[in-house]
Amino acid sequence: MNLKVYNIMLNSSNSSFVRPLIQYMEQYHELSNGLIAQYEKHCSLVSIRKNKHIISPVDSNAALYFVNSGVVRGFVKDGTKDITTWFCFGNNIVGAIRHPDLQANHSIEYLQALEDCELIRIPYTLIDYVYSHFEEANIIGRKLLAVHYYAASERAILARIPNALRRYQKLAESKKVDLNKIPLRYLASYLGMRLETLSRIRSKELHKTKNRGVPASIED
Repeated sequence: MNLKVYNIMLNSSNSSFVRPLIQYMEQYHELSNGLIAQYEKHCSLVSIRKNKHIISPVDSNAALYFVNSGVVRGFVKDGTKDITTWFCFGNNIVGAIRHPDLQANHSIEYLQALEDCELIRIPYTLIDYVYSHFEEANIIGRKLLAVHYYAASERAILARIPNALRRYQKLAESKKVDLNKIPLRYLASYLGMRLETLSRIRSKELHKTKNRGVPASIED
């Protein structure tokens, strides 16, 4: 991890910094005091500047992150081309690709801050420990896995819609991505279309909104 990028406050004397993470997990199951104490002891607060990497293939893939504030992008590289795979707009847990049966130290995936971000770092060593010692951690983990699997399935379905206009419309209808917070080049990559195609679609959608017309279908 590039320490020049991060402002890390390890084991802060004010353990309230983990409260947003605790509240997030409590929606899935009540946490014992012992489990909360483990998160207070081993998590850390991370600040990262806009456009910097939270993690990349050169970094050790040793933690998950809870996004307190800011926008995070996940992407992979195909040669020199970025392929955006997901976005997070806060109040959620994110991490790089990691096979559960392999102890790989690195990932092919990049996590990038699209705004100044505040994150809570959750080491995998802590996650493994609480799974072994706290029953509620396993219940929460199972429910979080289901939530993230469902979100991944939605992204897979979106990517398979053959019509570029319908992909854009479906994403806009879902309201799960704030289209105004994402640079167009990243949004075009996420939707699997050229930047020029996305610009035409957005222009036609704006025209439709103003004039209540129906735009022609656009194919990428």
